[in-house]
Amino acid sequence: MMTLCEGGRAVVVHQFAELIAPSRLGRSFRWLLASSWLTNLGDGITLAAGPLLVASQTRNPLAVAMAAFLQRLPWLLFGLYAGVLADRLDRRAIVIATGLVRVAILLLLTASIVMHRVDVAVVLAALFLFGVTETFGDTTSTTLLPMLVGQNDLGIANSRAMTGIVVWNQLAGPPVGAALFAVGMALPFVSEGVCVLAGMLLITRVRLPAHGARVRSARVRDEIREGWSWLWAHAAVRTLAITIFTFNVTFGAAWSVLVLYARERLGLGVVGFGLISTAIAVGGLLGTVSYGWLERHVRLGVIMRGGLIIETLTHLALALTRWAWFALIVFVIFGAHAFIWGTTSTSVRQRAVPAQFQGRVGSVYLTGVVGGMVIGSALGGLVASAWGVTAPFWFAFAGSALILALIWRSLLHIAHADEQTRGADARQQCSVSGGERVVDPGPQGGQGDGAGLPGGHLPAAQYQQGRDGLDPEPL
Repeated sequence: MMTLCEGGRAVVVHQFAELIAPSRLGRSFRWLLASSWLTNLGDGITLAAGPLLVASQTRNPLAVAMAAFLQRLPWLLFGLYAGVLADRLDRRAIVIATGLVRVAILLLLTASIVMHRVDVAVVLAALFLFGVTETFGDTTSTTLLPMLVGQNDLGIANSRAMTGIVVWNQLAGPPVGAALFAVGMALPFVSEGVCVLAGMLLITRVRLPAHGARVRSARVRDEIREGWSWLWAHAAVRTLAITIFTFNVTFGAAWSVLVLYARERLGLGVVGFGLISTAIAVGGLLGTVSYGWLERHVRLGVIMRGGLIIETLTHLALALTRWAWFALIVFVIFGAHAFIWGTTSTSVRQRAVPAQFQGRVGSVYLTGVVGGMVIGSALGGLVASAWGVTAPFWFAFAGSALILALIWRSLLHIAHADEQTRGADARQQCSVSGGERVVDPGPQGGQGDGAGLPGGHLPAAQYQQGRDGLDPEPL
């Protein structure tokens, strides 16, 4: 009887593992995913504990604002340089090194708290250093997944990675962090250090293909220019980058006053404001459940267009409503959109960008995300000061609608971003082979890009007619 029970449990565990990370994605992907989920749990813990630590040291609004600014500043200072390093050096080593540096910073911060030496300056310095490690670590980590997973499975692989952000970073981590902070101010930071260290140990099990052996320029500036030139010459990837930047300006403007909007417009208190994050995370879970079906049945161009319509209408709905219950429904829908958009856009970019440019092009995208948020936050504050707390949402609605109208037709070409890259590779191979037609079918040996379909590949003709696409990245 015990044998039968153990066998039944083994089958259940195997089926659950296949559901979370199908074996066709490879063992290294499973190690990478486990590491990502663990570190996201740690980040989620300090997502709540960090602001609480700042608030425990000062009530000065400028100091509180500086905390958020200093954590984003390294992206603007070092983001492009981080992309060059990701393309030059061993990527796994960079991720491990930045993780260990983060653990060291957490230990120093914990020691200052335990010894009662912590103050505003210490906290702000720690947040800046966290931003530096995130800039180099996150830029590089985005290049690992496409090195391990075939193009046909990028969609499902990215959706699993995004699931970790929703479940562990947004849902589980913050309440754990707040509870630990209530017990002891240092506990959340010790917990994150343990999570990050465990994540780095798991990363050591990941086996990457050879990379970083290309001819190197003597100057970093030349390599940054090379990455920019590739992006700007690739029409679909260029449009995607501009879309991400501009929509993060409008998003940043609206979300910069979200806490005031929740209190003054919706009448929500502290607990009610926390429900907004919960609603967005619940929407993300709905996006997680539905993504596989959407990718198999809906054209990527339609997904992208629909997502940007939802984001535009989100701003309009929040500008109009005074009902908290209705706003929470809107946030759930927005959360599903944010998950689906982030997964789709990341997959499209990873398919289109050659491995040797993943770091530099990815750094442009991530810098655009942060830069757009910084600009949007400044605009949102000015607009709200002049015309009230709902004005940034009207600004975001009008700006998003205008941008969407301008890029509407181009969105249909973004899904085929990888075709432009494959065409260039094919032409290069033809020239190398002395004019003989030699075309690499891709890492899966299939016909076109199946967008993560579990059952195989789309026929070439169906691919041409049925794939259109979108993107950072998380907006």
